[in-house]
This record gives sequence, structure tokens and C-alpha cells, in this order.
Amino acid sequence: MPRLGRLGRRIHIENEMTKPSSLSNNTNMTISHYSQTLDHFNYRPESYLTFKQKYIIYSKHWGGAKANSPILVYLGDEAPLYDDAINSMILSDYAARLKALLVLIEHRFYGESKPFGMTSMEEVLRNASVRGYFNSAQAIADYAELILHLKKSFKAHYSPVIVSGGSYGGSKSIHDPNFSLLFETSESCYNTIKKSWAVIDKIGSKPNGLSLLSKKFKTCKHLSNTWKLKDFLDLRYCDLAQYGSPSWICDAMDKAGKGADVLTRVHAGVAAVYPETSYCLDISYSESGSETDLGWAWQTCSEMVMPIVHGTSHDSMFPPGKFDLDSFIQDCKHKYNVLPRPHWITTYYGGHDIKLILQRFGSNIIFSNGLKDPYSTAGVLEYLSDSIVAVYTKNGSSHHHCIVGTHCQDLSGPEEDDP
Repeated sequence: MPRLGRLGRRIHIENEMTKPSSLSNNTNMTISHYSQTLDHFNYRPESYLTFKQKYIIYSKHWGGAKANSPILVYLGDEAPLYDDAINSMILSDYAARLKALLVLIEHRFYGESKPFGMTSMEEVLRNASVRGYFNSAQAIADYAELILHLKKSFKAHYSPVIVSGGSYGGSKSIHDPNFSLLFETSESCYNTIKKSWAVIDKIGSKPNGLSLLSKKFKTCKHLSNTWKLKDFLDLRYCDLAQYGSPSWICDAMDKAGKGADVLTRVHAGVAAVYPETSYCLDISYSESGSETDLGWAWQTCSEMVMPIVHGTSHDSMFPPGKFDLDSFIQDCKHKYNVLPRPHWITTYYGGHDIKLILQRFGSNIIFSNGLKDPYSTAGVLEYLSDSIVAVYTKNGSSHHHCIVGTHCQDLSGPEEDDP
């Protein structure tokens, strides 16, 4: 299954969240830890144990509880909550406009919010008893408990709470989302990528073919097969579709030189977008991975089974793909000795017909999507009622960190050329 989004999220988080801090030393910002309930849904003795959950409060603009000023809450996703996270988010601007208290809450088991004094995701996932508490339902209950605690602590009983977040299980399935994005940029780019998969396999099957591919792409290690190279390229294209601009890689492919062969153009595109590959192309995939990689792998194995696949139509620039549930289940059993629950998320959250569920039971929701984001194909893109509204951003100009209309771009800080 293509890991659409995971690599992109990690790159985006690292780029956006590691900027020099301008607020972290501000006296209006406090970093705290709440004694959070370990298990909200059972009544065993261990259910009442607690762990320290990190949260950040930014109070500079808050009008106060007496004025019933609002509370803006950002629900953390599958990543640590950095101390200077506010710097790169638009929520501080909203707080100023609304005279709101801003609260950012870290997702359980990420960052500093691990139970039993555990310090690494590897340690968490090795313990079958502990990782059973690592799921979205428990996380949502965490947020509810902490929000109620804060309202009580600030005596803000009548202050409205506005909750925001981005990504994290926002789609159930995606089919060929990147095809239109790259085709609209350059037809030759689309054709180059479409042809490249067969060319890679053809060359790789010949004597010394893997050596030729290793030299062509300047891989840091000698290729032992073709699928690792194809998987690397696949991930890079998906990453650009979410957080970058396909035109970057397509322009480089088109400028590779008249008469350049398919693989020369592909390498030129990758090297232009990822300049660190100019020395050697590191296509290795670490099983240890980042904390986000490890945590997200567990969540998608246990409860959030997402049959993401592309290459399902003849027009796709990707090779044919298929989601094999049996293979997925066996892989999860091998990794964690756990059986996935493919239908649990839609049963619990009502996602079989999300629009119908929202029309019947939802209110006070704004769905914001960027149409350059492949995940928007599974989003809510139309008004469902007076209180369930949809806004979206079409194609736009480049920012120095991301492109208008890309994944989670609406949570980034404001720019002069925002739409």
C-alpha cells in the first residue's frame, strides 16, 4: 500500500515546526502537563491510572472568562507537539482577532505524552498491554477531559470552544489523485513518469541492469531490486502532490535536455526538488523510522485501516496498484501480533455516508480543503446546511514553505499572497 501522506507529513512538520522561536519565551505562553486518564472506556483498576499529557496555552489576546471570550483548541495529530508550534500556525492570528485563549494539546503516546515513564515509541509498541490504549477514541476522550478541566480552571464555563485540526484519517480511500495534478502542469512530465516504471523494470531485469540503474540514479547503495527505487520515486511524487508543487519536478524533467532518455529526465526532476540527492540518492527505508512513522503505522494497523491505492485506471501515471486486505492483515500480525479491524472506524464514527451522518447529526463545522491536496477528494467540498459549511482553495501561487491549496496549508501562518 502506498504510504501517501506519511512521508509528506514528516517533511512538512520538520520544515514548519523547527523555525526559530518567537513565542516560546513569551510570558503569555505556558507549557503544562495534565494528569490524563489512561483508559476512558473501562472500569478495571488500571483504567484509572494517569499519564502526563502535554499542552500549551497562549493567553496574550484572551478577553477573559467574564467576557465569555472563546477558547481555540488545536487537537494534536500523529506527531510530537513542539514548544514553538504556535510560531508556524495561523491560530495565533485568529486568537488576536477573536480575543481568544489558544490551547494546543498533544496526542497521547506522541512526544512527551507517553504513559508509564516511557520515552520512545519503540518502547511503547513493544508492550502489547500499553499500546492497547493507543487509539483515536481514547485520544478524543483525552481532549474532552482536558478541555473541561481548562474551562473549570479558568472559570470559563460560558466561553465557547472552537476546535481545529488537520489531516489524520481525513479520507477513506483515494484513487489516482495525482494524475490530474501533474498532467495539468506538463503532459510530457506525465508521460515521462508513466513510461518510467516499465523502463526501470526492463533495465533491472537485464544482466548488470541493477548496476546501470544504480549509476543512473547515483544511489548511495547498490540496488538489489527495482521495487525500492520505484517506491522511493512513488513517495516523492505523492509528497509533492500534498505539500509542494508538481511544476517543480516537471519543469526540471522538461529542461533535462532535448533527446534525454526517460530515466535521465526522471533523475533530473528528483535532483531538482531534493538537492541533497545530487551527491547520492538515499533510497533506504528505515524500519525504525521517526516517532510519527512508528505511531502512525500502529494506528493504521490496529484501527484506521485505509485502503489507499493508486494506479487503478488506464490513464494513471502510476503502475497498477491493488490493496490486498489479506496481505495487510498478515503484515500487521507479523509486526504487532494484532488483527486489524477494517470496519471499526466507519462503525464508530459513522463514515459510510459522511454527508448523510452530518446532515442528520452535525452542526457548527467548517470543512477547509485545498484542492491541490489529494486527500481533498475524500473531503466535504459543499455546504450541507447553514451550520456545516465547506471552503476550499484552488490552485495558487507558491509560498516559501508550501503551495496554496496543499495539505494542511490553511493552518500555516498568513502570507501576503494568501487567497
